[in-house]
Amino acid sequence: MNRPDVTPFFDHATNTWSYLVSDPDTGEAVIIDAVLDYEPKGARVSHNGLEALYSVVERRQLKLRWILETHVHADHMAGGHWLRDKSGAPLVIGARIAEVQKVFAPRFGMDDLPTDGRQFDVLVEDGATLPLGNLTIRVMHTPGHTPACLTYLIGDAAFVGDTLFMPDYGTARCDFPGGDAATLHASIQKILALPPEARIFVGHDYLPTGRADYACVTSVAAQKAGNIHVHDGVDARSFVAMRQARDATLAPPTLILPSLQVNIAAGELPPPDAQGRRFLRLPLSLAG
Repeated sequence: MNRPDVTPFFDHATNTWSYLVSDPDTGEAVIIDAVLDYEPKGARVSHNGLEALYSVVERRQLKLRWILETHVHADHMAGGHWLRDKSGAPLVIGARIAEVQKVFAPRFGMDDLPTDGRQFDVLVEDGATLPLGNLTIRVMHTPGHTPACLTYLIGDAAFVGDTLFMPDYGTARCDFPGGDAATLHASIQKILALPPEARIFVGHDYLPTGRADYACVTSVAAQKAGNIHVHDGVDARSFVAMRQARDATLAPPTLILPSLQVNIAAGELPPPDAQGRRFLRLPLSLAG
């Protein structure tokens, strides 16, 4: 099995891993789940992380072929729109993005937002392939966290987004609209059916008790042996019961409101008004 070069980038503010993945033979590359910097207390947007990531593309003289999103993120603003403007590479997401847009656009009063996914350049279905030099990107639809979640398979590497975390942290929450724990369990089984030595690159990492360093890569064998939520022997019913009980205790992500309204628009910020000001919307939820 071919082995791509993988360079990870960690965003400490959101505990997010982004990846620069390249074909060592041709220098063609993809970026997966890039982060747009957003400081919530001052509502400040910057491109420091994106510029650092893209500088590696330029320094290594790579040819950026695709910009990939595993799903619509609820915990950070996506950087795909900025990267597309910078590089000209097309922006790719799962075809079921339209379902997510139809749910969230009305919640933010985004009545003018088309909800057919047209903000992205390429919408891919389960089983689709994209070329990457001498490698092939294979698309695996792995819903459960959201309806549109994808895993990208490139050589021996699987980029699973939020579906799985490191074995000592477990699995993704399923309590967002369209999420479903039974569906997530089925998706995880598809990932765990890959060869035992296949590398799994996670979308986030958090430090559970007993671990001091952030990590981004594990393997199918390690997940099957030791994932605290879904190791071998955990059946679907037990997983669903655990996941639903755990999700009931979780607060919404800190950046869920700014992130969703930007990310359903492919990472494009709201248009400026006549004075050049941009505004995010904050829908209120009234107790009782």
